[in-house]
Amino acid sequence: MSQTLAYAAHAADQPLAPFTFERRRPRPDDVAIEILYCGVCHSDLHFARNDWGMTRYPIVPGHEIVGRVTAVGDEVSRFRVGDLVGVGCMVDSCRHCQPCRDGVEQFCLEGFTMTYGSDDRRDGHFTQGGYSDRIVVSEHFVLRMPEGIDLASAAPILCAGITTYSPLRHYGVEAGHRIGVIGMGGLGHMGVKLAKALGAEVTVFTRSEAKVEEARRHGADHVVVSTDPAQMEAVAETFDFMLDTVPVQHDLNPYLAALKYDGTHILVGLLDPVEPAVEGFNLVFKRRVLAGSLIGGIEETQELLDFCAEHDIRCETETIDIQDINAAFERMEKGDVRYRFVIDMASLKA
Repeated sequence: MSQTLAYAAHAADQPLAPFTFERRRPRPDDVAIEILYCGVCHSDLHFARNDWGMTRYPIVPGHEIVGRVTAVGDEVSRFRVGDLVGVGCMVDSCRHCQPCRDGVEQFCLEGFTMTYGSDDRRDGHFTQGGYSDRIVVSEHFVLRMPEGIDLASAAPILCAGITTYSPLRHYGVEAGHRIGVIGMGGLGHMGVKLAKALGAEVTVFTRSEAKVEEARRHGADHVVVSTDPAQMEAVAETFDFMLDTVPVQHDLNPYLAALKYDGTHILVGLLDPVEPAVEGFNLVFKRRVLAGSLIGGIEETQELLDFCAEHDIRCETETIDIQDINAAFERMEKGDVRYRFVIDMASLKA
């Protein structure tokens, strides 16, 4: 066991505070990692506040991890000490069900083991995340950082990036397709960059006039202010896909109406019930599909990292010290971040 320094939430109504716990010794297939950067995801905030009613305290958040290998088990073949690596939202799965065999471990029939907030499949210990100085993870769930990738901005690619890339790849978005990206936050701006790199014509849908130029700066070909009925009418039945990154309840019907026949509306941000209700007419009369997508498998996430390095795609980030995490959470609640916070974990040693 190794003593690990971290920041943890100890109760839903308390700020994150310094915390010390024990990481396991590396198993034969494990990789031990010194954490260099960790992204801050809205899921971290939800877990710390127990918004989903499943948090066990104390909890160390963080599932957008970039670090350096410090040790490997005897059976590890893909990594060596000194390698730069990443760890995303999963650290294990059953590995034998059909989804796992198909390389979509996020749909493991037994449920994947989360980087934090799960019971380890082998020893039952509670998993703790990346707001810490080190982590130990099975080789299968460790990702290689491509040469030349910016390490700090690569951290959110492991969640925000793969959440948007996976549905684009699954549904075959490519040159000639017209895609709408709904929302311009951490997920939305990555969706724009990735869809453009895949060759699609990209339109951002935003409720805010203030984000029009911002969307164009990130590569959007067009911007529609969705609160303007005339603008929405002008794009009716013109899109092949909608990538919906909005995490709160919103009316899907106007966006469904903007899809062509056989168009697909993909939810990646909303986990709550759809409200107001979807009108069946918007689906049935145009054979449209309303779909959902959850992160991506390990092989696909590695593909994404390599794709981002090749196309120089970066997540827009603001680097913070771990001591500022509670202020960062408050700013996230207010939408005051462009577009992801990343913690420089060297600050933990201070």
